Amino acid sequence: MAPSDLLIHLLSFLAPALGVALLVALAGRLLVIRQSGRRPWWAHAAINSLAGTGVLLAGLWWWGVDGKMATYSALVLVIATCQWLFSGAWRH
Repeated sequence: MAPSDLLIHLLSFLAPALGVALLVALAGRLLVIRQSGRRPWWAHAAINSLAGTGVLLAGLWWWGVDGKMATYSALVLVIATCQWLFSGAWRH
């Protein structure tokens, strides 16, 4: 496999985690009540991306293939929970 093919496969594998993480982090900015001393949106997106990547890797390890709907469901659940905890929305 050529390096460019490997890069395309890797980015395609990570795209759901990165996309959902970015959308949730930006939506969190609009929906969460303003707080003083809160973290920037890109910090939320980075943490969400790491959590989502971990879920995708766990799904690949568990089922041996990527693209399972159960993995994508877990991805959304973990990223939403991570955003909820990281933003401190549970205090309201």
